[in-house]
Amino acid sequence: MVRHMKKIYQDKKVASRATRRRRGEKPTLYTGVGDSGTTTLFHCEQGRISKSADIIEALGVLDELNAYIGIVKVYAKEREMKIVINSKKKILYSEILNDIQQTLFVVQAEIAGSPMTVGKKELNKIEDVISYISSLLPPIKSFTVSGGSVLSAELDYTRTLARRCERRIISVVDGGGNKIGKVTLAYLNRLSSILFAMSRYANHVLSIQEEHPKYNLQ
Repeated sequence: MVRHMKKIYQDKKVASRATRRRRGEKPTLYTGVGDSGTTTLFHCEQGRISKSADIIEALGVLDELNAYIGIVKVYAKEREMKIVINSKKKILYSEILNDIQQTLFVVQAEIAGSPMTVGKKELNKIEDVISYISSLLPPIKSFTVSGGSVLSAELDYTRTLARRCERRIISVVDGGGNKIGKVTLAYLNRLSSILFAMSRYANHVLSIQEEHPKYNLQ
């Protein structure tokens, strides 16, 4: 039955493309196949599923996170924001964020059923950045109020998106969805940490003091 449905779906796509070619129409960015509120995953073995499914929500928030990181990346690049390791080595924020974006595509593929998975190398890279930034900043003793500079606030917001991605993906795993590698899960957990570290450092280099909640109800 699944093979039969898959064949019907593929035949419809081929017929639709052929019809557009006969009409002399240019290819579009849509097929119309998902107009009924369903979609397919990487392997398509299970046929079409609802766009409201947990796994589709997880893929959607990953896409949202990746897109927003793109905004922050451009902003950081325009301001040449970087972490100075020593006189000869500097790490651009834009390069760190671009690496994260590339890795998120691997995460998306893995969740959708691809054999791809995040490697230890990617995890080590962000852990090294977290460790280095942490060595430059005072230890965290309280929650911080987001803000200070635009870049810091943008990174802090991106951190919350990363946490939402992690929650959605864990929900898929707990619900019996596609298995996710241990390194991938660790990477998702570290992702919010590196974005928070970068947010703090962005204010640090501008000599902007961190603001903490006052918990004053009066």
